[in-house]
Parts: sequence; C-alpha cells; structure tokens
Amino acid sequence: MKISTQLMFERGSSQMSSVQSKVAQTQVQLAQGKQVINASDAPDQASTIQRMKSILSRQESYQSSLNTVKNRLIGEESALQSVSDLLVRAKEVAVQGANDTLSAGDRKALAIEMKALRDQMLSLANTQDTNGNFMFAGSRVKQAAFAENSSGVPIYQGDQTRMNVRVGEQRSIPVNRTGTDAFVPVARKDTDGTSVGVGFFKVMDDLVAGLINSKGPDIRRGVGELDNLQLGVSLAQAQIGTNLNVVDQQTAVLEDTTLNLKTTLSSIEDLDYASAITKMNQQMLSLEAAQSSFAKMSQLNLFNFIN
Repeated sequence: MKISTQLMFERGSSQMSSVQSKVAQTQVQLAQGKQVINASDAPDQASTIQRMKSILSRQESYQSSLNTVKNRLIGEESALQSVSDLLVRAKEVAVQGANDTLSAGDRKALAIEMKALRDQMLSLANTQDTNGNFMFAGSRVKQAAFAENSSGVPIYQGDQTRMNVRVGEQRSIPVNRTGTDAFVPVARKDTDGTSVGVGFFKVMDDLVAGLINSKGPDIRRGVGELDNLQLGVSLAQAQIGTNLNVVDQQTAVLEDTTLNLKTTLSSIEDLDYASAITKMNQQMLSLEAAQSSFAKMSQLNLFNFIN
C-alpha cells in the first residue's frame, strides 16, 4: 500500500485541527463558566438545563405571588385592627350613653364622637392597597367597597367573588376578602319577632340616632350589637392570621425547593474549573505533540530517504 506525502499531510493537519477545536471549546467553557455552550454540543444536557430553568422561573413567579398576597394580607390586618380598636371605643361610648343618669345634652355630645368613630370605620372599610385597589370590595376592586345610598346609609357595593392565586404546583391561596366577610351584618329581631339582617354601618347609624334622640332601648340594643360587630371583625382577623401563616409556610417550601433546583442546575450547567483546567492542560500537551509530530513529518521526502 502506498502512502503519499499528501495523505500524511492531510491526516496530520486534520488531527491538529481536531485538537485545536477541543482546546478552543475548553477555552470558551472556561470563559463562560458553563459546561454546555451550544445545545448541539450536548442535546440531552441542554434540554435538562432548559427544563430546570423553566421550573425555576415558575418558582420565582410563585414567590412573587406570595409577596403580593402577604402585602395585601398585612394591609387587611392593619385596617381591621384599627376597626377593632375603634369598636372598643364605640362600646365604651355606647355603655356610657346607656347610663340613665346622663342628660339628653350629654348623649348628643357622645353621639358626635360615635359619628366620628363610624366615619373612621367607613374610611377603613374603603382602604386601598398600593395598586389603588379596594381591599374589601371582592373582585370589584376599582370601586369603593361601601358607599352611601340616597338615605345616607353606607351599603356594600362590592361582590362575593373570592379570587385565588397559585403559589405552588398544587397550592392556591385566596388573594381578596369581601366586605361582608370583614364587616359582617348582624341579625336583629323585628317588632313582630322575625330576624332581619342589618348592615354593619346601619348598626352604627342607628346607635348614633339613639344617642341623639336619647332613646335608651335603641342605645342598649346597640351595645349588644357592637359585640356582634366586634366578633365578626375578630373572626376576619383570625382568618387573615391563618392565611399569613400559610404564606410563611409556603414561602419556606418554595425557598427549599428553589435551593434544591439551583443546586441541581449548577451541577448540570456550571463548569468545574479544576477539572476543566486539567483537561485543557492535557489538550495543550496533545496539541504540542501533534504540532511537533506534524513538523517532523512535513520535512520527510524521497530525497531525504535517498540521502
């Protein structure tokens, strides 16, 4: 079999090009700190990396949703705590007004304070979040939860829709609260003994009217109904506290999941610099050997053999 000088040259050149290509690939890996530079280099590994990044992106989205829910819950909790404090003061004023020793003038003075407390509670019921959405309006977040009707009585104009936001692969958390969940109506017995629902602020208005008109039965009824209003607010606060605990627990789960995913992704995607440098040194030695061998082979010809 004849081996031409041209064939030897082409083989030597091809071997050097191959080694040079490997050295260049390792240099790019070292520069970028990644194992896979192009998807074609390792299709299966590249696919796994992309899938892991997609999962991580979802986890970040869930975390963002959790932060939004938590901020809203904290806003609701703060508003309802203020309402609870106002109800405590309203109860004190009502109990004082029910004292038979007070004059009509004294009760009118108490009515002024009671009306101010009622107005503060109405303002809190129409609290908005940082995005300008009304917290207690259900899904109708762009309009005030409570507004006065033609008679001057605040009525609920939100809806009963409860919206959930996904915060995990299999977990959702409510993101809104209706006004009737927080400002719960009370049951009042009518003159014929039947029970009728009376709105939160109608109770306050009737109590104010009872103080203005010095009507003892209305004032005493209002004292008892204030306890029911306080109970409704307390239950709403308890639910908010429960939801905040769920948010904290889910946040911890997401943090653990994200850490595990990042660790796994790093092992698949990030370059082991020590191994890569060792590999590059070996490739450089191979390249130097190939270049030296090619240089010697390129000097061989028939005349050298004859000599």
